[in-house]
Amino acid sequence: MEISLDLARDGINPLQHKTVDPADHSRILSSSGGLVECPHRLYPACMTAAHELPVSADARTLAASLAPLLAEACDGRLGEIRWFKADWQRGGAATGRSTWRNDDGSQAQVIVKLPIVQRERTWTVRLQEPDGSDPVVPRLYASGEFIGGYDLAWIIIEYFDHGPLGVHWHDQHVPRIAEALARFHARAAQYEVNQGPRIEDWHTLVDEAIENIKINHVPDEKRWSAALKTLRANLDRLVQEWRARAVDQWLHGDCHFANAMSRVGIDEGPVTLIDLAEVHAGNWIEDAVYFERQLWARPERMKPHKPVKAVAAARKAMGLPVEPEYARLAMIRRALLAGTAPKFIRSEGNPAHLGACLDWIERAMNELKQ
Repeated sequence: MEISLDLARDGINPLQHKTVDPADHSRILSSSGGLVECPHRLYPACMTAAHELPVSADARTLAASLAPLLAEACDGRLGEIRWFKADWQRGGAATGRSTWRNDDGSQAQVIVKLPIVQRERTWTVRLQEPDGSDPVVPRLYASGEFIGGYDLAWIIIEYFDHGPLGVHWHDQHVPRIAEALARFHARAAQYEVNQGPRIEDWHTLVDEAIENIKINHVPDEKRWSAALKTLRANLDRLVQEWRARAVDQWLHGDCHFANAMSRVGIDEGPVTLIDLAEVHAGNWIEDAVYFERQLWARPERMKPHKPVKAVAAARKAMGLPVEPEYARLAMIRRALLAGTAPKFIRSEGNPAHLGACLDWIERAMNELKQ
């Protein structure tokens, strides 16, 4: 018997859920009105606790409405769902804990996510291991592209006893996550790159960063003004060099400590990378610097293991390409990200982070002299 669901009755627009992509929230409008990618998303390098918070009313309503259809799609294997939202979680998908009945009758702890962008489902499916071994992404129990005739993708994945790594600091977090990133790159490389890279409007972003420094009177305003003036004067050649990089690789796109879990332990064992909604084409250095940037305000945590070098070493160990000039490309990426941070002062206005960004601009411009 077919079960129908009247989403409109519940005040939910299915088209809205069909078309809204969490990645859209990381975009901005350029001065010409075109969509460009915003490279700035910042997560805490170490959360205080792994609290589970109630989901928003809208997400809970949608998820609860879809639960009967989800249970039917899973042939009765899915148990009761308890919806929650972690305190570090971003995006609009509802997340819940439940159980899954295996073929032998045993129960597995699982996580339910819906609705999700199709990209997350696609890559979760793609990166499963054919031989049944542990994948670098969560093990997938079930998934679908539709629910009740609506284009609403969903996944049911394994629950991790350990993580995210951000709830507790350990010096081995950096090399473990670096190794996981390299494993992700290696596994994703089995698929053809059929899209171009994200294009950031660096000139507009830097100009707006300069304006924000003037308006908001941030600490070290004179240093900021001088550093951004130098960056702006060299921006053409830096952007040209950056855009000449190889962009024929699949990236995780959102590698940070809250997206790193483990099947073994919080301080040891292989790391599993979750949340694949930002997978896109580009160069591995983007993933490495994005990961490193989470620690800019805590430089003491990078002394034992430098993130970019750790990712490069892990890639070399797996036979993946590493450019001879990767250190220079990484420094260009740091200069661009640090120099545009004041544009996003509402989300990146933490004094420690802004101070670290200023230090990186000055260091980068000194090292990137012609």
